[in-house]
Amino acid sequence: MSINSAMLAGVSGLVANSSALAAISDNISNVNTVGYKRSQANFQTLVSGNSRNATYAAGGVTAQTRQYVTQQGLPQSTSNTTDLAISGSGFFVVTEKPEDLQSSDARAFTRAGSFQLDNLGYLKNEAGLYLQGWLVDDQGVITTDPSDLSRLSSINVSNVGGAAEPTTRVAISANLKSSQAVSAELPGYNAATNSMAMYDAELGTGVKPDFSIQIPASDSKGGKRTLQVDFLKSNVPNQWYAEIRAVPASDVVTGAGLSNGQLKTGIVAFTPDGRLDSSATTLLDADDPVLNFGASADGAPGAGEANWATGLGIDDQEIRIDIAGGAGGLTQYDSPSIVQAVNTNGTAFGNLTNVEIDEDGFVTAIFDNGISRQIAQVAIATFANPDGLKATNGNAYRVTMESGTYSLKAAGTGGAGAIAPSTLEASTVDLSSEFTGLIITQRAYSASSKIISTADQMLEELLSIKR
Repeated sequence: MSINSAMLAGVSGLVANSSALAAISDNISNVNTVGYKRSQANFQTLVSGNSRNATYAAGGVTAQTRQYVTQQGLPQSTSNTTDLAISGSGFFVVTEKPEDLQSSDARAFTRAGSFQLDNLGYLKNEAGLYLQGWLVDDQGVITTDPSDLSRLSSINVSNVGGAAEPTTRVAISANLKSSQAVSAELPGYNAATNSMAMYDAELGTGVKPDFSIQIPASDSKGGKRTLQVDFLKSNVPNQWYAEIRAVPASDVVTGAGLSNGQLKTGIVAFTPDGRLDSSATTLLDADDPVLNFGASADGAPGAGEANWATGLGIDDQEIRIDIAGGAGGLTQYDSPSIVQAVNTNGTAFGNLTNVEIDEDGFVTAIFDNGISRQIAQVAIATFANPDGLKATNGNAYRVTMESGTYSLKAAGTGGAGAIAPSTLEASTVDLSSEFTGLIITQRAYSASSKIISTADQMLEELLSIKR
């Protein structure tokens, strides 16, 4: 009966507009939710099987709610270095628990990148979902896998302890006074039996150097060590006797030919114009000016070799001492002997002070001694049809048949968007559109109710015929 069909069409209108109201309500309530994607109820007609000459029967309307997952929200800058947004396609891979993940544990995908460190050092967003990525291996290498979710792990920075880097390179810029008078002690100087390393004013031993340069260095544990280069003017023009030694001498164990902490002995020579004459300099090899230290645990050093002292318990080390380069190198001009600069790498022990994430998704730990260390890379998941993903709690999504399977990629590669650090993606909700839709939905709902009340009046008229 046409009146009945009209009433049922009105009911379908009420149901459809109720769904539209629910979608609008969700949108308005999530206007400030990071990474939220607006939903919209799309209406379609329901048509009954009417023939051309039959009485018309209303079919009504139905609503299908769709979430626009691929629509990107505006990026908003923040002051938090672990806030992340994806500029382009892709989703962060997240899990509900940080540890002991099994292949059966569900993984979700989200654009909500408001990550912070929890009490265990894991990166977790406001919904309690933990960020996944590829961790650095023992060799300092990060290996990505585009298809295996089980290769991902929760990113944790609490297991990154303090860090230290041993000194491997030294650049000296200094001048030795060319008119330096030859020391009265020079005739008694002998690098093996009466050296500058033996000098002690109180005991009256050794030969006092004319000039000394101290070099700060860090060992394999970040401990502070001191090397010293002593110079004694020779009676041969443009030549100086030189010794490199450890201060204190107890820091090293030396082999035959070295004593009192000596590491190297020889001549430093200059050209007539005051520049270093590498061909005549014997203190260090001109092509490979390296000091080699054996580990504390090594056996007795050979002749002319040195190990770190056993009590230090530190690793072997190579330190390249550049006296021909640097800012100016070692020179001999007729001006006061002075050290312009001693530049070294290596750092003492440092503590974790900050965590930074770059556009490629590399998570880097920053230490207060200047060292930075990569610890992981954030994985980005892409889908053939992101709008087919199923929404779940926490502003996240699950894989469905419509979305297709995921593909894991590094940020900025293979169609995956770049990561924007210290940025959050805003909700895609436009309040002006939602309030306009709210008014329209309210009127449509009222109109559908009028259909039902009108059909009810007509049925009442029909029933009154019998009276």
